[in-house]
Amino acid sequence: MIRAILAILFAVLYLILGIPVLIIEWMIGKFNKRAMDISSLRMVQWAFRVIMFICGVKLTVKGDENVPKDEPVLYICNHKSYFDIIITYSRCPNLTGYISKDTLGKVPLLNIWMKRLYCLFLDRKDIKQGLKTILTAIDYVKQGVSMCIFPEGTRNTSENLLLPFKGGSFKIAEKTNCTIIPMAITNSADILENHFPKVKPTHVILQYGKPIHLKDLSKDEQKHLASYVQKDIEALLLDNQTMLS
Repeated sequence: MIRAILAILFAVLYLILGIPVLIIEWMIGKFNKRAMDISSLRMVQWAFRVIMFICGVKLTVKGDENVPKDEPVLYICNHKSYFDIIITYSRCPNLTGYISKDTLGKVPLLNIWMKRLYCLFLDRKDIKQGLKTILTAIDYVKQGVSMCIFPEGTRNTSENLLLPFKGGSFKIAEKTNCTIIPMAITNSADILENHFPKVKPTHVILQYGKPIHLKDLSKDEQKHLASYVQKDIEALLLDNQTMLS
């Protein structure tokens, strides 16, 4: 419980003490928006790395060379834990927005940081609003901001490797022709969810798959893009499991 309490205290203090930082960042953005964006990104990444340290996360990363450093991409990842966001976001080389459930958009201060960093909130029950969210994500990618989405639609608490991927999120790549980067994260649920509320030091594996370029896929693969990427991530997850066994 001590790790959980320390992590919560750190997060709360960061959000509270970060209020004047948000104001300073806003002022910087009036003159140099890029500088504001990058400094905000790096500060949040630092905070996430501190939380991972407090919680005793030992992270092994594979395939880091597959992540482009000079272009916006669409990250596609499986989803087992709230820590998936913390772990993957801490490693984004450039501006990256996440599409998350709309309840996070109601958390004071956290929602300001998330909006500042191009995160979007998705109401799964409102189809019209969901379409608007995807269209905004498409605009962000066109502006040079990467996006990350968990196409299972929710945290996977089953024994299955993956839940069926929802195809709507892949419109981001189809409409922008951006590169898709598959991500497979293994064992993250053992940090917290598997024994809530206790936080346990855990070995987590994050593997980036080979970049997927739509122009290199056949028409059938493009038509069933969600299934194609899902199979790719399933293979990565199976490879991750061999490292833990």
